[in-house]
Amino acid sequence: MALSPLDIHNKEFSRGFRGYDEDEVNEFLEQIMKDYENVLEENKALKNNLKETKEKISHFNSIEETLQKSILIAQEAAEDVRRNSVQESKLIIKEAEKNADRIVNEALTRARKIAMEIEDLKKQSKVFRNRFRMLIEAQLDMIRTDDWEELLEYEPDTEQLEAAADLE
Repeated sequence: MALSPLDIHNKEFSRGFRGYDEDEVNEFLEQIMKDYENVLEENKALKNNLKETKEKISHFNSIEETLQKSILIAQEAAEDVRRNSVQESKLIIKEAEKNADRIVNEALTRARKIAMEIEDLKKQSKVFRNRFRMLIEAQLDMIRTDDWEELLEYEPDTEQLEAAADLE
């Protein structure tokens, strides 16, 4: 068992003939007692300091562990977000490709329909042109006939007209 400063102070030595000087011994013991008391107080302070330091270390270790867990969770969440973004972008691309194919097919169908309508209009315009040419040619033939010459050379008999007018 360790000595306390009080044990050192109360220690009595047996006396012998020609022993040590009692005042010197007491003075030395007094000095040892003070030094020993200082060492014990310092030891107690160091133990308290060590205890507080261990508590702080434990607290900081707990914080570190929590932070590491948080970092792992954040990394996993970031990876999930990245993975989901990649999947979503792939779905968007597929949907866009489907829409593009649909739009292209509709445009091709419409272009074919317009081409067919253009061909129909060409045929109708040819028919109209031929009919119109035939009508104009028929009218020209009528104008070119000699009947017009006869009409222009015709002179009415005024005597006959007057006699017919009198009869009425």
